[in-house]
Amino acid sequence: ETPGEDPTLTSKYGVAYVKGLQQTDDGSTNKLKVAACCKHYTAYDVDNWKGIERYSFNAVVTQQDLDDTFQPPFKSCVLEGDVASVMCSYNQVNGKPTCGDPNLLAGIIRGEWKLNGYIVTDCDSLQVIFKSQNYTKTPEEAAALGLNSGVDLNCGSWLSTYTQGAVNQKLVNESVIDRAISNNFATLMRLGFFDGNPKNRIYGNLGPKDVCTTENQELAREAARQGIVLLKNTAGSLPLTPTAIKSLAVIGPNANVTKTMIGNYEGIPCKYITPLQGLTASVATIYRPGCADVSCNTAQIDDAKQVASTADAVVLVMGSDQSIEKESLDRTNITLPGQQSVLVAEVAKVAKGPVILVIMSGGGMDVQFAVDNPKITSILWVGFPGEAGGAALADVIFGYYNPSGRLPMTWYPQSYADVVPMTNMNMRPNPATNYPGRTYRFYTGPTVFTFGHGLSYSQFKHHLDKAPQFVSLPLGEKHTCHLSKCKTVDAVGQSCSNMGFDIHLRVKNVGKISGSHTIFLFTSPPSVHNAPKKHLLGFEKVHLTPQGEGVVKFNVDVCKHLSVHDELGNRKVALGPHVLHIGDLKHSLTLRI
Repeated sequence: ETPGEDPTLTSKYGVAYVKGLQQTDDGSTNKLKVAACCKHYTAYDVDNWKGIERYSFNAVVTQQDLDDTFQPPFKSCVLEGDVASVMCSYNQVNGKPTCGDPNLLAGIIRGEWKLNGYIVTDCDSLQVIFKSQNYTKTPEEAAALGLNSGVDLNCGSWLSTYTQGAVNQKLVNESVIDRAISNNFATLMRLGFFDGNPKNRIYGNLGPKDVCTTENQELAREAARQGIVLLKNTAGSLPLTPTAIKSLAVIGPNANVTKTMIGNYEGIPCKYITPLQGLTASVATIYRPGCADVSCNTAQIDDAKQVASTADAVVLVMGSDQSIEKESLDRTNITLPGQQSVLVAEVAKVAKGPVILVIMSGGGMDVQFAVDNPKITSILWVGFPGEAGGAALADVIFGYYNPSGRLPMTWYPQSYADVVPMTNMNMRPNPATNYPGRTYRFYTGPTVFTFGHGLSYSQFKHHLDKAPQFVSLPLGEKHTCHLSKCKTVDAVGQSCSNMGFDIHLRVKNVGKISGSHTIFLFTSPPSVHNAPKKHLLGFEKVHLTPQGEGVVKFNVDVCKHLSVHDELGNRKVALGPHVLHIGDLKHSLTLRI
C-alpha cells in the first residue's frame, strides 16, 4: 500500500506510521505497542489489469528502478522506523517469487537492513508459488523455498501443513525452522505476550469505550480536513458564505454515501457524516443523486438541472467507489465513470452561481473538461475521507477551514492510460519505443494536475534567506578525479562524511485568512545516469496567521540527498550544477571538488 508516487514521501509516511503504531507510552525502546508490518515487498504494482493478475505477474524491473523507486520506502521502514515485520508480495520480480527470493529476503531485509523482527508472506503466497506460478514441483518444495529464503511466518496453513514433509525430504534444516520460530517469538515477547495478565499491563484496560471518544471523532474530522486538496478555485467561488446561500443544490452519486467514504480494510465507524449531512448543517439544501450509482449508466440530467438552475450555488459530489477501483480491480479508464461528466457539464450550463465539483476517489481522475470549463468554478479532491468526510468537506466549502492538502500523485490524462501498459514497470522514459515514463520524476508529458498541486484560500510569499552557491567535496589527494574529469563520485567514504548545508526559507502569509502551507524541497541534478529530472528531498508545513511570517529550515546531506543511483544501483554524487526548487523559488548550487 502506498500513499503516493514519490519514494521520499512514501518513506516518510511509512516511518511515521510505523512509529505511531509501535512506540510505547512508557518510554521503553525494545517493547512494542503494536507490531507494524510494511507491505507488500516489492515492485508490487499490478493487481488485476486486463486479466493479468498479481498472482502470476512477473515484474521486470531494472536494478536502478528497484533501488531508487521501489525499495526506498521498505528500507526506511526497517532502518528508520525499526519496523517489526515486512510482508513479501504475490508477484515475481525478475523471474523469482518475492517470497522465495533469498537475495530480497535474507540478503537485503535481514542482511543489509538488519530487520529486528520477522518476515511474513502475504496470505497463501507459498500456495501461489506452487499453484499459480508452478514455480516448484511439490508443495514441500514451496515450503522449503520460502523458509530457506528468509520467510519466518506464513499467512495461511501452508507451512503448518507441509514443513514436516520438507524436513523429512531433507529440503530444509531444522535450524532454519528454529530461526523462524525465534524471530516470531521474540516479537511476541516484545509485545508482552508472556508478561502475565494483560489487564495489569499499560494497555490492559483499553476497550470499546476508548474508540468513539470526542477527541477521536474530532481527529477523524481533522484528518479528513487536512487531506482535502483544492485543485481549482476561480475568484469569487470558494469559500462560500453560509449567510449568503439561501439554497444549495447538492447533486451526485457520492453526495449522500456512507461506506464509500471509508474505503476498504476499514474499521467500524463511530458515526457517518455524509457530504449532504455536512453541508445541510450550515445551509438549506436540495438533493438529487443525479445517477443511480457511481457507474452512472443513465444520468437523471433534467431533474438535476432543474434544482441547479434555481439554487444560489451547486456542489456536485462525483467520483468512484469499490465497484470502480479496489483490491483485485485495476482501472483502465481514469475519467469520471459513465455519464458523470455529462451530468457535471449539463448542470454547470444552467447554474446561476458557483459550481463546486467534488471528486471522491482513491486514484486520480482525468477531469480536464472541468478544469477547462469556466462555469465549473472550483474543484476539490477528498479521497475516501473517512467517517467524518462530509463534515470536513463542509468545513472547507464554507471557509471554516482553509484547505492545505497537496496531491501525492500525478493526475494523468486518459490518453496516458490508453498507451502505457500497467505491466511496464520502467520508471524512466524510452524514446525508442515512445514510452513516456512514470511519475513527475521522469514523465514530461501533459498532466491534468501535477504531483504536489494544491491551492489555499490565502496567498504565501517565499524569500530565500540562506543557501550556498557552491559546495566542495573533500577528496583524498590520490583520488582519480584529480587526474581526470569526473562527472560523479561515489556517495560513500571520506568525501561524504559530515558533508551538509542548511537552507532557510522565509514564508509570509500575504492573504486575509490563517492557513497551513507546505514547502517542498526538490532537486534537479545534472543529467547523469538517467537521473530523475526532479525529485523530492523533503517538505515542511507551517501555519501562519494573516501577514504572519515563519522560517522553514532544511538540512541537506550532500551524499544522501544530492546523490543519484547509477544503472547498477550504486549511489553517486553528481558534480556540477544542481537546481534546488525551494517552495516556488529556484536556486542554483554547484558541487565541485
